Amino acid sequence: MHSAPDSERWPVPLRFVCLGVTCAVLTACASGPTLRLDTYTVGNARHAAALAEGIAAQGATRVGASILVQYAPVMLALMQDHNAVGELDERLKACAVHADERGNALFFNNNRAPTRAECLEELAQDECGRPITRAMRLGQQKHVLALECARKVLEELWPAPFSIEQRYRFYPTARFVETISPEKEASIIAQGCTEQLWGSIKPDIALHADRNLLKAVLTLDFKFPCPDTNPPRWTPYGTSSPYSGKDQGVIYKEALGGRAMMISPRGIVVPHE
Repeated sequence: MHSAPDSERWPVPLRFVCLGVTCAVLTACASGPTLRLDTYTVGNARHAAALAEGIAAQGATRVGASILVQYAPVMLALMQDHNAVGELDERLKACAVHADERGNALFFNNNRAPTRAECLEELAQDECGRPITRAMRLGQQKHVLALECARKVLEELWPAPFSIEQRYRFYPTARFVETISPEKEASIIAQGCTEQLWGSIKPDIALHADRNLLKAVLTLDFKFPCPDTNPPRWTPYGTSSPYSGKDQGVIYKEALGGRAMMISPRGIVVPHE
């Protein structure tokens, strides 16, 4: 069985994705706007996944160029085949590319990428009066598309459990981590008590080696910079965070172990040390 049972995995929820904004710390009115998906976005998630499924494993034979093999060699031990790791690499990158293209198509008829000015354009405000920009909308919609695609890829290729958008509570001093169930998270958010999620982390994908879902051999976040000329980057934590002075990638590694990498339309980004 490739993935964890439904009780241990997350469905792809509606989420706010911060791009270029320090928003990793959740408070009652500082958790970021709640962006809701339209039916067109949801429908296109399956279309993007189908497109990525059609990507052949032609890049899988280029094992020497695989970021996953070079920087997460444990992947080879788990998958036991160079070409399988290469195919996983290629298909996850394809998920990002197709999500980027389909996400842009939701806003622009000619499927072009937005300009810097368009990325900064304010489309609405959240309940706290903070602006919701086009970059935020695009980031959220592209994440839905990418994660739907990635789920299908991992169900096919990953030989162990994996988690999609699992929220964890991490206590760095005690070096202790625990999961927050999707039901609990939804209840907290519905009650407007998001300060209870302060200091929690929620990576896009965690690949586990076994049934211990508190450890990951690799943690992955999709990043869709807006404009696309910006490099992908980990979100830094602010001074009010228990992780002040660090960024997502560092904390993912400290909390879950293993490597932490970003996937953007440009490819899988080599982690910093």
